[in-house]
Amino acid sequence: MTADVQPTQAYVRACSTSALRDESAIGVEIEGEFVCIAKSRGEVFALADICSHADVNLSDGDVEDGTVECWLHGSRFDLRTGNPTGLPANRPVPTYPVKIDGDDILVAISGSEL
Repeated sequence: MTADVQPTQAYVRACSTSALRDESAIGVEIEGEFVCIAKSRGEVFALADICSHADVNLSDGDVEDGTVECWLHGSRFDLRTGNPTGLPANRPVPTYPVKIDGDDILVAISGSEL
């Protein structure tokens, strides 16, 4: 049985947990990337802050039940996978690994997934 070896990911502080209430999102810039930090159902997620359908910030949209809605055309994206859950978007957005360290939300941009 072979174990998958994952490269060590560098986590960077994105914001404090107190800056984010449940069912909300904020936009931050990490290492030149615009990232949407969202909290839903008590869990924190990070994904690219640009809708894959229209060039607008997802962090300006509504967060509800594990998804974020693009405010312009209403596409919703699963916060865990980045997959669109409704049209007009049909392409996922990258997601990023998240760790909580005390009051800090840490994100690893180098470990993005599509």
